[in-house]
Amino acid sequence: MHDTAESAYEWPACSPCGRALRHDELGRTGCRLCQSRTDELLRKLPGGDGLYARLATRLVPGRGGDGSVVSVSRTPPLPLRLEPLSLMARGGVVTVLQTWQVDWHEQLGWRHPRWNGGLQQQLDQAVHALRLNLEWAAASHPAFGEFAQEVGSLVRQCERQITGERAERPVAVTCPCGTVLRITISTPGARCQGCSQQYARSEVLDLPLAQRAAA
Repeated sequence: MHDTAESAYEWPACSPCGRALRHDELGRTGCRLCQSRTDELLRKLPGGDGLYARLATRLVPGRGGDGSVVSVSRTPPLPLRLEPLSLMARGGVVTVLQTWQVDWHEQLGWRHPRWNGGLQQQLDQAVHALRLNLEWAAASHPAFGEFAQEVGSLVRQCERQITGERAERPVAVTCPCGTVLRITISTPGARCQGCSQQYARSEVLDLPLAQRAAA
């Protein structure tokens, strides 16, 4: 009985990356390394030279990350590139971060947050507030893994628009239970929907490629 109970026990894992928590991290939702990485990502967004402000330099069609013309078409281009515009506009980066800030206030029993100024100022305010409470979120928020992954996704989308890089191609890998997982090279970790196995980044990247379905 005792051996069976011990073998069934699963050591707590970090929600964002799936790595086993250290003894001094037990009880936390995310490890301190993921907390630090998320903080670094948040710091890339605000300010006059941050990723969000630099999106405005990529609104003109036909220009690559270095400002050079990358294509010529007989069809007149749209007045503005939709991808960076959607990230800059209401519903994009600012709204996503504000939604998380509202959620955190509700979790903590605080009043609804208020933001002043234009979207750039509101972005700066939201990032500041999220960073101030990041220690609490990494330790206690049940959805910290989702938050960390969403921040990482926003930063990568902004960086791709600025540099002109293409989005990472998803790769299909197979869990031993037979479930196919779709990941990218930047995937911090993944949980199998079939057997609920949590994989750290190195583990999920080591899974075998999924075989193509027979035609």
